Order: sequence, then C-alpha cells, then structure tokens
Amino acid sequence: MDLNTWSEENVEFMFEEIKKKLRMATGGSIKASNVKEEVYEDLRDLYNMVASKDRFSISEIDAITTELGNIRKA
Repeated sequence: MDLNTWSEENVEFMFEEIKKKLRMATGGSIKASNVKEEVYEDLRDLYNMVASKDRFSISEIDAITTELGNIRKA
C-alpha cells in the first residue's frame, strides 16, 4: 500500500491502524470521508509516529486523540 498519496482507502487504513495501536474502543466518528486532502500529510505523519512506537503514555494518547480530532475537523 502506497501511503504517499491521498485516497479514502489509505485514510481508512491509517485510522484503523492507529485505533488498533492505541486500543481505542470507539472511533466511529473517525471516517475517511471526513479527511480532506490538505491534511493528509498531517495524518500520515501521525500514523508514522504511532506505528513507530510500542507504548504510549496517557498524555501521548491524549495528544494523539486531540490531533485526530483536529485532522477530522480540518
């Protein structure tokens, strides 16, 4: 999968992987159709950061979920 280009499939994949990694029980409000192409790079950077770590502190999870909300609203 080439995550360098925006597509709803790529956005959906990254959201699902972030949710799995953070063990997020709910993520229903996160949908690929909510993400504009202009913020795709921000999502990809967030995905890469989350994918590179094995553990997260509470404050990191809070910051990540806040950023996901910002990406969704952008």
